[in-house]
Amino acid sequence: MTATSFAALLRTAPRRFVPPDADLGQWAQVEPLFRALLERPVNSPAELEAWLVDCSELGSALSEERSRRYVAMTQRTDDPDREAAYLQFVREVQPRAEPLWFALRRRYLELRARCGLPADRYFVLDRETRNAVELFREENVPLRVQEAELEQRYQKVAGAWTVSFRGKEYTVQQMARFLEEPDRAVRQEAWEAVVRRRLQDREVLDGLFNQLVRLRHRMAHNAGFPDYRAYAFRALGRWDYGPEDCLAFHAAVERYIVPLLAALHERRRQALGVERLRPWDLEVDPHGRPPLRPFADGQELARRGLELFTRVDPELGAQFRFLMEQGLLDLESRKGKAPGGYQATFDERRWPFIFMNAAGLASDVRTLVHEAGHAFHTLAVRDEPLLSYRHAPTEFSEVASMGMEILSLPHLDVFYPDGADRQRARREFFEGVVRLLPWVATVDAFQHRVYTQPEAGPAERPRWWMEVYRRFQPGVDWSGWEEAEAYLWHRQLHLFLHPFYYVEYGIAQIGALQLWLRSRTDYREAVAGYRAALQLGGSRPLRELFQAAGLQFGLGEEVLASVAQALAEELGLR
Repeated sequence: MTATSFAALLRTAPRRFVPPDADLGQWAQVEPLFRALLERPVNSPAELEAWLVDCSELGSALSEERSRRYVAMTQRTDDPDREAAYLQFVREVQPRAEPLWFALRRRYLELRARCGLPADRYFVLDRETRNAVELFREENVPLRVQEAELEQRYQKVAGAWTVSFRGKEYTVQQMARFLEEPDRAVRQEAWEAVVRRRLQDREVLDGLFNQLVRLRHRMAHNAGFPDYRAYAFRALGRWDYGPEDCLAFHAAVERYIVPLLAALHERRRQALGVERLRPWDLEVDPHGRPPLRPFADGQELARRGLELFTRVDPELGAQFRFLMEQGLLDLESRKGKAPGGYQATFDERRWPFIFMNAAGLASDVRTLVHEAGHAFHTLAVRDEPLLSYRHAPTEFSEVASMGMEILSLPHLDVFYPDGADRQRARREFFEGVVRLLPWVATVDAFQHRVYTQPEAGPAERPRWWMEVYRRFQPGVDWSGWEEAEAYLWHRQLHLFLHPFYYVEYGIAQIGALQLWLRSRTDYREAVAGYRAALQLGGSRPLRELFQAAGLQFGLGEEVLASVAQALAEELGLR
């Protein structure tokens, strides 16, 4: 990256409409900006496009205010001031803004009818805007506030999960290290300690989830839908597939991927020399080798990540260096930090922020690479003036992240200089893909059942989960820990925070595997196609984004059969 391009990343879009000193946490300063946009005369295409840019500026500023407070809250879930700041925004600013966003969207459709704009450029925006106007119900605004509060409570409960193990206190993320230990007794002890801790909050989480399901069903009913699934598919803008396609995905995974998972589990059982494969046997190296420890701390993880991304593409490496230098990484696990990993976008500065809970594991490398793919996507579209076009459909956003995982494979020597370790990491990656697809099908199938039968209560859901889990997860014996199996879904934050946002990982993984097949033929061409597709952001329909990267969009047998065969060959299962 040249000094000029580095300076371009530092440069942020100046405020032209929102006052530079506006406090966007104070509704009294925000409301006049909406009113000004609603009342501004617009009489030509040029004036309409300028109006859209100002709407995007306001949206970006408000989005960044929320993201900044959310990041701060998840960094320290035990800090009451950070919690209060986040909740103040979602309670006082966000719900008041929603009716005015609806009014602005409705006004755009009216202005669009009078002021001609290029149909191709604005096709996606027009479709999204019409959909949002059709779905908006004022009575859902306070319900969304309640939803955000319940979601924050889940974050707080999960953020408090720590375990006392052999004289020390660990977060549940840090406890994952012990599941890789060759000593089976250590693994079992660690696994049981984590499970017991999670089960302590079983009733609390059951209650939270039940409230969320009922609340979301009310939202759907208010908007005229028979259930939340129907509502969610529309709200998520799933124009290219529907519930039946998801059911076809479940069936294809069951037919093509579950047998691979069963074969992997059986091979693992035999290698471990155990009579039954247990839940604490799934992360350890089956040949008794010590766990891979690719880095010591967050600083080393970032430093090695920089070298890896530079090898994939020098420009991407320079972008990652920018994130390091601007303090846009929070990588290490610590007490009070929310679980999981994510990439947040500071929409006004158009910068990404990577949050994760690294504990020195091989899986942490994959998480960093995954979230960096999202970050590169954010930076690729930072010159796009329209906020909505700076965010791609989630199905393709996850191709950005999973595709980066694929493109990192030839450069694993950065973390694993030993050839045997490198080959082992590669094998574990592809085994992880085989494990992921059935897990995605498990979570997605569970959600379909939960949200199409909202009248059911907490007593039904463990049984439903067990049925779905055993359909897609063969070969693991949970004897004596059936309660832990029945409530395994409590650890999946997407079920609480992002309903129906999970099948995207399956769609994207299929796309990323196609990128892998393409990269084996011409790596540089695959990288170039990947980056070209990222630069489109959300300005084109989903299928076109896949096509731009040289990939076929699909959920069913037409694409899954071929990638399953490639996975089987890679892992020596056929």
